[in-house]
Amino acid sequence: MEGRVIKTTGSWYEVKVGDKMIKARLRGKFKQDNLKLTNPIAVGDYVILDREKNQETAVINTIVPRENYIIRKSTRKKHFSHILAANVDQAYLMVTVRDPRTSLGFIDRFLVSTESFRIPCTLLVNKVETLTKQKDLDFLAELHDIYAPLGYPIIELSALHDEDLMEKFEPGLAGKTTLMAGHSGVGKSTLLNRLVPQASQFTQEVSKFSSKGVHTTTFAEMFPFGDSGYFIDTPGIKEFGILDIDDQELSHYFVELRNYLGQCKYNNCKHINEPGCKVLEVLEQGYIHPYRYENYLKIMTEEENHR
Repeated sequence: MEGRVIKTTGSWYEVKVGDKMIKARLRGKFKQDNLKLTNPIAVGDYVILDREKNQETAVINTIVPRENYIIRKSTRKKHFSHILAANVDQAYLMVTVRDPRTSLGFIDRFLVSTESFRIPCTLLVNKVETLTKQKDLDFLAELHDIYAPLGYPIIELSALHDEDLMEKFEPGLAGKTTLMAGHSGVGKSTLLNRLVPQASQFTQEVSKFSSKGVHTTTFAEMFPFGDSGYFIDTPGIKEFGILDIDDQELSHYFVELRNYLGQCKYNNCKHINEPGCKVLEVLEQGYIHPYRYENYLKIMTEEENHR
């Protein structure tokens, strides 16, 4: 029988088969596409499983090939990666301007991951009701200036106080599998509880000592939304490390750089200091935001050092 992984809890998985939920475990070890993974099965995976004899549980024998996935480097095991979710239609990256502030570098690393599979991503700017200082308002304006022209929708909201959240989000969520990610403390679980009350996710205030979020979601979990949609909540991400991407491939995942691919003098151009580089030309002309280009160089350097 075939089902879809709804929740991962260590070595056990909750799989939805038809209208029923079945607790399942893996049979043996899975090796996938030469990837070293901390989680061989992720929320959103479709799997083939068999009932265990005289048990209410099942054994997973096969993982159906994924249409896509969002992956990052493991923070605990060097050279290992962790799949946040698989077979998603779109991603929401929740960010905050303060308490905690989400860096542009974090945003760009996440977008590289979604762009690698052309997964549409929307930026959710939460806690806008707390923004009173000019420097915070300037940062908010900067988010719009950088990402809106690239085609990334930006939604400002207050997950805690807005009364029109369902009207704001339901049209975009209906019938789709949506992943929501972000730092701890940005308000992911608060928004989820407002949109999917049966989720009942635990929430906790940001630490006043560190101004950083406190982990409240332990495992990724997928919740039904409406008649045929799903909403995936993920644990808070402190860092988002990019999986091995070579220098020539990285520019494919920056929208504004991708527009000029094939226009450089050299086919193997890294867009750093090569003569006849079209990217450097349009950068100087102001068509590429310097922050985005700076983050492109940082990611490339990190990958080179990692290799």
